[in-house]
Formats: sequence, structure tokens, C-alpha cells
Amino acid sequence: MEGEEVSNKQIILNDYVIGFPKESDMIVKTSTIKLKVPEGSNAVLVKNLYLSCDPFMRPRMKKMEGSYAESFTPGSPITGYGVAKVVDSGHPNFKKGDLVWGVTGWEEYSFITAPVAFFKIGHTDVPLSYYTGILGMPGMTAYVGFYELCSPKKGEYVFISAASGAVGQLVGQFAKLMGCYVVGSAGTKEKVDLLKNKFGFDEAFNYKEEQDLEEALKRYFPNGIDIYFENVGGKMLDAVLMNMRLRGRIAVCGMISQYNLEQPEGVHNLFCLITKQIRMEGFVVGGYYHLYPKFLDMILPYMKEGKIEYVEDIAEGIERAPAALVGLFSGRNVGKQVVFIAHE
Repeated sequence: MEGEEVSNKQIILNDYVIGFPKESDMIVKTSTIKLKVPEGSNAVLVKNLYLSCDPFMRPRMKKMEGSYAESFTPGSPITGYGVAKVVDSGHPNFKKGDLVWGVTGWEEYSFITAPVAFFKIGHTDVPLSYYTGILGMPGMTAYVGFYELCSPKKGEYVFISAASGAVGQLVGQFAKLMGCYVVGSAGTKEKVDLLKNKFGFDEAFNYKEEQDLEEALKRYFPNGIDIYFENVGGKMLDAVLMNMRLRGRIAVCGMISQYNLEQPEGVHNLFCLITKQIRMEGFVVGGYYHLYPKFLDMILPYMKEGKIEYVEDIAEGIERAPAALVGLFSGRNVGKQVVFIAHE
């Protein structure tokens, strides 16, 4: 009933995290919440249906200053992208019953005081969980990084690290649809098989089985790499720089190999940026959401025609959320990691 007070399970950050995160760094706590927005407020109250586990959440578990994303507050619920249903609203853009995706709390119900990063879901003929991935922030990230930053051309040589993740699997398929030669790296045989057999990559390899990444890339790219979609950083970036072609482009999306290190690894081959006239650019997807309608116009027809495959790894129940998030950093998930919270 509207206005009633209900229990609200939440995932709370215990304290700032050093090194690899553990499940015990987060606790499940039950509080209460009133299902009503105060009169005159611009806030939105939502029931969370799906939560998204994303690598960028790891840096937010430590004390950061000057970053694009604020640190989480110990003792409070962590936040991230999710899919939700509006329970009550004082905001003119949202009404009770609307399905939305955007930044929400890791809890059963969230009170959003400023719903600026919220999008109404208009297409419900696909699973709602897709709005945590292919039709949400990761899909937009793949779209922006590949098309806007890399200016791809037919026939170019494209390499993607962490290629079976939510973003990488889409970048590879976008590149194939453009007529590019595409190779991806991943961390298990299962993921390598997925890249080649489901997502249609030309080649894929398990980076853990390669003693020399530079030589591995030479093997797969005897003519060099035109476009590198960077999700990993560290040794992989160093190896890629040595294998880039003249006027190659690198879109820096993430550096998951560095997130749990107290001292980040150095990169030694940056001189290649000069000698090969490489353009290397980092980006944050939040600055590109004005392109979301254009992105939907492109991707929805591809999905309807079966030209894009998409794989999710769904954990059931909010209690499983800490394990699901921690699992990202050991590569436990296969495809986009999602946590199912509740039915509509």
C-alpha cells in the first residue's frame, strides 16, 4: 500500500577496501522505508528489480579524490546502475508505475532525491535485465567508445581485452557488423569459446596461457592493430602499444587489472604513441547520454534481426549481490553480471 512502511534490505559497505574486495567488505542490513515521497519534493521512490555489477564500482570502494565517480560512504548502501519500478514520484518526468533504469541504491527500495541519471524504459519486448547491460550503461559504453572515439573503418584490425564482459562482447559484434577483423582476449577456455562461437569473433585467446603477450598479439595480428578497446591496462596495454599500426586508435574504457593494486603498474611503451602517431583517449560514458536515442535506433533493429548476441550471468536475490560483485575481479562471471532482486 502506498505510504506504508516496509522493510528494506540493503547492501552496506563496511569500510574502505584495500586489495581484492571480499564479500565480508559488504554486509546485508535490514532497515525500513516509507513508500511515499514528501509533498512538494522532486524525488522519486523506486522498487529495485535488477542491480548491475560493474568494474567501475571497485575504485569507489576506496577513498578517492578528484575522480569522476565519488567514493562510496562506509556505513551506507553502495550505489550502482539498476532497473526499477516507480512506486511514488514528485518529479514531473516520472509517474507511478514507470519502469526506469539508472543509478540507484543497492537495496530493495531507493529514495532518489535527484533522478538525473534516470531513463524511462520504452521498449519492454526484451528482458528488463537488458537495461543493466546491452540497452543500458554498458551498451552505451561500447557504442561511444567504438563509434565515437575509434572512428572505425571496414576492414580494420580490432583487438578487445576482457572481451567476454558486458562491454567487450558488444564492441566485438559492432566491429564484425562493420566488416572488421576482430580478436578478443579472455581468462578461461569457456569465455574464449564464447567469443568465437557465439559472438562471432575471428579469433580469441586466453591471456593466462600466454607467457609473452606481445608475441601472442603478433601471432594474431601479423599486420598490427588499428583499434584497441582497452578494458584491462597494465601489461596488456604495454603489449598492445608495441603491436599498434600507424595512426591507430585506443579507446580507454577501463583498466580492471589495476583496480585492486595498491601501487599501479607502470606502462613502458608510451613512446609508441609518438612513433606510430597513435591517438589514445579515455572516456566516461556519462558525458554521452545525449546520444542514447541514437544508440537505441541502431541497436534495437540489430537485436530484432538476431544480428547481436548477448549473454548474462544472473545471481538471484539481494543477499547474493556482494558475491556477484566480488566475482567480477576473479573473472567468475560469464557475460554481464546482474543481480535479480524482485519481480515487478
